[in-house]
Amino acid sequence: MILVTGASGTVGGAVAAELAGSKVPFRALYRSQADAPAARGIDVVIADFADKPSLDRALQNIDTVFLVCSPVRELVELESNMIEAAERAGVERVVLNSALGAGDYSKSFPSWHRKVEDKLKASGLEYTILRPNSFMQNVLAYYAPTIRTQGAFYAAMGNARVSYIDVRDVAAVAARALTSREHVGETYELNGPEAVTYSELARRISRAAGREVQYADLLVEQQRQAMLSQHMPEWQVTALLDLQAYYTGGQGGDADRVIQRIIGRPPRGLDDFLAEFADRFRAGSGQT
Repeated sequence: MILVTGASGTVGGAVAAELAGSKVPFRALYRSQADAPAARGIDVVIADFADKPSLDRALQNIDTVFLVCSPVRELVELESNMIEAAERAGVERVVLNSALGAGDYSKSFPSWHRKVEDKLKASGLEYTILRPNSFMQNVLAYYAPTIRTQGAFYAAMGNARVSYIDVRDVAAVAARALTSREHVGETYELNGPEAVTYSELARRISRAAGREVQYADLLVEQQRQAMLSQHMPEWQVTALLDLQAYYTGGQGGDADRVIQRIIGRPPRGLDDFLAEFADRFRAGSGQT
């Protein structure tokens, strides 16, 4: 049996949907009953990474785990708790959702993920590690709100290129790693099929949404102050800007065929994604 953690989140939810669509039996982990969906024939378990006894209960009769955690300060501790619980429960394999840059970047979220990767490798459990690039869904979450209201989005990215990836393709890769031993011991850096600058992203959104969209390039300090003014915690602001520096430093712009090789089809392209969600960029769409 497979356990999918983070089932209410972007990645865990996509993995759960991928497995459900392929009729693979799995158990979905939620932090609370309020997060869990209404009964739909899904095997649901309530547990918290900070509550070790709850993890022991969640892992009963589980042999494979998809491990993902929200980008929080306690990420290393929380994911380590699950790895230790998996060892106690006799789990055979863990598929870890890490982050691009975990192999070579000593700051921000990638460095935290690297610590978890190292713990997993030292645990003796079989593993597959996924290091996805920035999600296309992040464009909807972070930039669509101001595009709807102002026709613009803001960052301090300069001419840096990002190879965006659809989280549903990450889920398709994860599903193969969870259901086959073919990927045991592998670490995959997952990129989209093309890399674009933010100015190019604005042009693509404009074309998809049928309205003019501008990208406004900020100074890093301007972006910091803007995020702090929105009452974001200082640790989170620093971590996000450090991650942004990974991209402006020349990383994150690779495009390759790794995903296609694993899942047997091309990954979703940026234009197709933007067309699918074009309404999210239009004023009065009702999105929040």
